Order: sequence, then structure tokens, then C-alpha cells
Amino acid sequence: MKFKRGKMLIDPPACASSDIAFTLIIFFLVCAAVHPETGMSQALPKTEEKSEKREQSQNLEVSITPTSIILNGSPLKPDEFATRIAAALKAKSRDTDKIVVVKSAPQTPYPLWLAVSQAIDDAGGILTLELESEKTIQVR
Repeated sequence: MKFKRGKMLIDPPACASSDIAFTLIIFFLVCAAVHPETGMSQALPKTEEKSEKREQSQNLEVSITPTSIILNGSPLKPDEFATRIAAALKAKSRDTDKIVVVKSAPQTPYPLWLAVSQAIDDAGGILTLELESEKTIQVR
């Protein structure tokens, strides 16, 4: 007795297509070339918990506003800032004395901030940024 063979309909499993798509996504993410953003490389110092007051020196402070640059309270023009910071840092001998604290107003243009930080770096100073921090104090 002969059986009649009909067409068999075979559907691929639906879960296989999602596994293949997920595997391809992972493959392309791993193999994709990632280009890092370029910019000015800086080594920022870490804050220390313990401070030694007997050897602590006064750090140089630079405030940058959209219209001026202020070095330790005296306003300067951008073209004379590089010579003044170089002279101030030349008198310092230890690396811990060469820390320069930079405060920047929110409206400060980026090219001005970059020029100031580059001048500090060229003069041999260690750039550190003063960031705003909020602290909650509970009063009982």
C-alpha cells in the first residue's frame, strides 16, 4: 500500500530569529571602532582627607569671567595672564605649591577657559577645578 506524500509546511522557529538578531547586534557593537574624543589632557590632583597645616602653602586662585581673568584678586587681561602666572609659579619649588585653583563663571566662553588652562599647564602649574557642592546640614 502506497501512501501519498503531500507537501509538508515547516515554519522556522520564531525564537531563532530574535536570537540571531541579538547576536548580530552584539557582534557589530563589539567590532565597531570607537574613536575617543580629543581634547586637552589634564592630570587633576585628588583631594586629601588629612591636611598638614604647617607645610600647607597658599594656592594660586584664578577666577574666569566672560570679561576678565582674576589672579589672586587682581584683574588681568588675557594676553598678560600667561606671563603673570608663569612668574608666580616660577617662585614655587615643590609640586604641592604649584596647584592652581580655577573658578569659572557659567557664562565663560570655552576658548577663554581653554586658553587659561593651557597657560597654567605651560607654566608648570597643576590645574584643579573648584566645583560647587551642596551640603545638607540638619539642625536639631
